[in-house]
Amino acid sequence: MISSGPLFLALGLGLCFIAVGIVVVVLPVGRSGIALSRRRPGAVESPNVLTKVANSASGLMDRAVGDKANFGRRDALEQAGIKMGRAEFNLLILCASVLAGLIGFLLAGILVGILFLVLGPLGAIIIVKILTGRRRAKFDRQLGDTLQMLSGGLRAGHSLLRSIDAVSMEAESPTSEEFARVIAENRLGRDLKDSLADTAQRLQCEDFDWTAQAIEIHREVGGDLAEVLDHVAGTIRERAQIKGQVRALSAEGRLSAYILIGLPIGMFFFLQFANPSYLGVLFTTLPGWIMTIVGIVELALGWFWLSRVIKIKF
Repeated sequence: MISSGPLFLALGLGLCFIAVGIVVVVLPVGRSGIALSRRRPGAVESPNVLTKVANSASGLMDRAVGDKANFGRRDALEQAGIKMGRAEFNLLILCASVLAGLIGFLLAGILVGILFLVLGPLGAIIIVKILTGRRRAKFDRQLGDTLQMLSGGLRAGHSLLRSIDAVSMEAESPTSEEFARVIAENRLGRDLKDSLADTAQRLQCEDFDWTAQAIEIHREVGGDLAEVLDHVAGTIRERAQIKGQVRALSAEGRLSAYILIGLPIGMFFFLQFANPSYLGVLFTTLPGWIMTIVGIVELALGWFWLSRVIKIKF
């Protein structure tokens, strides 16, 4: 039976790290509203103590991680739609990992604490990949309507850049964000072809790559771009319908894969907290360690095999 002392201690540590995370994430963000120089002419705005601590911690983390590290890269955060700086993101993950390690140590021992500490960054990487996939899928779903808006703007007499600017203001996220970035890059002197190709590569959207090529061909040889975009939009809608049918037919296989992968992990944590001595032999004897390593390797191979089976490419 777990005593209430470690639970309250873990809860207190959790609240402390949540407070640190709020300081790191919220305070460095600029406040909206009227600037101090307009409200009080001549007054000098000085940051408070918490803001200074947060900025110092973020700067220290940024220097410690370095620009060449792959974890928390700025382009990865942008693709995931995380509006947070690299230093703030890494510091938040560090606090969450240390908190998870302390809770695991207090509740189940040092081995579970180390496991939770390692799972913190791994969980952050998985979350970033999931958010990136969802953002790309959302952009893909919006592409048909986006092309319809572009063709409508061209038929109304607007130029291509003006139509793209209208889409950036009227479309939903992430289409509005990506098209606004294209417009900003074009105003800074970058060619439209390069901006559209970079957007298609960043979002890994083959349909938008076709759209960028169609726009580039139209700029070189001329023609009715609105009609071309209508044909591309119709093709994209047909592909989206087929994708939906395939996902519906493969839903049972995906659910079975999730259950087969999640059931052993869930049973392990349940037994570890319900009866730690039952699984103690796995971490105190050499055969137990061998069985644990073999089980993890087989689980990873099974996950890889199932992910290849249920993943259908178009």
